[in-house]
Amino acid sequence: MTVQQEAGSGTGTSEALEVWIDQDLCTGDGICAQYAPEVFELDIDGLAYVKDAEDELLQRPGASTPVPLPLLTDVVASAKECPGDCIHVRRVSDSVEVYGPDAE
Repeated sequence: MTVQQEAGSGTGTSEALEVWIDQDLCTGDGICAQYAPEVFELDIDGLAYVKDAEDELLQRPGASTPVPLPLLTDVVASAKECPGDCIHVRRVSDSVEVYGPDAE
């Protein structure tokens, strides 16, 4: 399956996506960091956070980071496999969640 096919759901490759983690639901399993270490990292508190383009953890609640197109499949797999259902991927244009627990 190509990235464009995987994106499906009206999220064609031309649409910018962002991802954020709800730390209140994070179980600290680290599956996200295994799938996409360029986007996710566990902090010393044992919870996962997203990282910005400079590889800095974004620890503000609800902080989001862009999903680089080459990593889309890995980020989507992280959201699908997350035992805490805490990874949210949404379109930047309208903030509609396309992957994660609140996806339509």
